[in-house]
Amino acid sequence: MTAQRTPDARAVSPLELFFDLVFVLALGQLTHHLVAHLTWRGAAETLVALIAVVGIWTFTTFEVAMLDIERRGTKAVTVVVMALGLFANAGIAHAFDDSPWLFVIPMLAALIGPSAYATLTAPNAPLRAHFGRVLIWFAVSTPFWLIGAAMAPDARLAFWAVGAAIDLVGTWLAHPLPGHRMRSTALSFDAEHIVERMRLFLIIMLGETVLTLGRVIADHHDDALILTLAFGCFLALVCLWQMYFARAEQQVVDHLTGSADPIAAVHIGLSAIYGVVAGLVLFAAGAETLLAHAHEPAAHVAGVLILLGPAVYLLSQAFYFRRETGTGWIPRVVGAAVLCVAAAAAYWLPAWLVVLTLVVILGALAIQFSRDTTRATTG
Repeated sequence: MTAQRTPDARAVSPLELFFDLVFVLALGQLTHHLVAHLTWRGAAETLVALIAVVGIWTFTTFEVAMLDIERRGTKAVTVVVMALGLFANAGIAHAFDDSPWLFVIPMLAALIGPSAYATLTAPNAPLRAHFGRVLIWFAVSTPFWLIGAAMAPDARLAFWAVGAAIDLVGTWLAHPLPGHRMRSTALSFDAEHIVERMRLFLIIMLGETVLTLGRVIADHHDDALILTLAFGCFLALVCLWQMYFARAEQQVVDHLTGSADPIAAVHIGLSAIYGVVAGLVLFAAGAETLLAHAHEPAAHVAGVLILLGPAVYLLSQAFYFRRETGTGWIPRVVGAAVLCVAAAAAYWLPAWLVVLTLVVILGALAIQFSRDTTRATTG
């Protein structure tokens, strides 16, 4: 059976763009938390918070696409989730010390409330049943979030990690229950609209990373070495942008418009968003720390992060392209592997050599993707 797609793709509404801006704060807060806690525990805390806040974005984005943002009730839910997301994202800074409730209560409300609304108001029975199953998954994870918030900071991470894992697995598996899961091929779905949402979200996330570099430049405006390295980090971001927006984005759209199950394809894309955001957080934290200690003889952890972040970013995109289009994933995997090898040595390298290595690797990949685009255009 072919999916009943809408005949014309709906443009992204101003409210949806307004909603996305809240998550600029999330990326900044996650980056700051990791910079302030450059330990394995700090990395785990950042990952748990990332799963929670990206979960708010992915779930709300999918729900709005299914329920139609032009409905008055859907608009109201979007605004409410936006407000809750603002407080949850702001709460990341102290979620793992003395103020967990500012993070966890808005986060849970932003997930459970819209699920309940969709369960009651979705336009057809299969969708209502799907969101009902989502509520059951949240009912399993919520006690771990609440108990963790009530625990001392040392014990909190373990409970929240379980809650985050349940939420992540539920999202990746599309919240099934034994003998029951959504039959996505039978549902009407505007796939191009949600691809545009992911596109704009990626631009916003890349833009926040640029702002991180801008803050460092402003703080070190008279340091030639730091300014040079900041320009190198900017070039790396341009390469990451180019590798997706040169041609890959159009490949995604072409694939979805011809897919018999566009919801499943979009679901894979939304799942990959977690890795893309994680990669950008690692890169931003590595860049901020590296530039702040640019004159030290070795880059240490910052050098590892600034190379590992783009590797995670590329692997996340490779996951999608391998699963859905079958093209474009090999160069991304190879590039990620080279970055990982370089990251293993970066701990002992000076900052300038780490940034140079990053620019050379990503520049070579960007050139390769540009050549592929040229051949596809002229072929």
